[in-house]
Amino acid sequence: MGWYTNVIRKLGHTRWFAALGRAVVPVDRWVQRRTKGRVTIVGMSALPHLLLTTTGRKTGQPRTIPLLYAPDGDNFVVTASNWGQTHHPAWSGNLLADPAAVVAAHGREIPVHATLAEGAERERVWALVTGVWPAYETYVDRAGDRTIRVFVLTPTER
Repeated sequence: MGWYTNVIRKLGHTRWFAALGRAVVPVDRWVQRRTKGRVTIVGMSALPHLLLTTTGRKTGQPRTIPLLYAPDGDNFVVTASNWGQTHHPAWSGNLLADPAAVVAAHGREIPVHATLAEGAERERVWALVTGVWPAYETYVDRAGDRTIRVFVLTPTER
């Protein structure tokens, strides 16, 4: 990891960085869609990132969000941290309602099945995602009583 990535990882713990990240998400989503997940503008391009497309549980429409992930073999581990806000992000509710989704990463689109990690499995994959983005630990404190959801995205086609 280069110095730039280390600086971004340290800034991730600050409230202003989280607020900036939330504001930039729509533009980042646009950039990542155009590059099929190869480029991100939120300053984390050196970290593993993807676009996750879920089906809206209320609308039935596709909903896409840029996320960091931790690799776990062929799987992708993502957190519904919502930048440490006290409510769950909509995309996590979408995955609970319909676990079929699509990941765009490394210039490819990959159909996946989402599983909410619980118990010992959650502890194992939480260590993976906090290894990628240590600020998730700070987000736990900010989230209050909310337990941050962690999902394992397993490719359904190989």
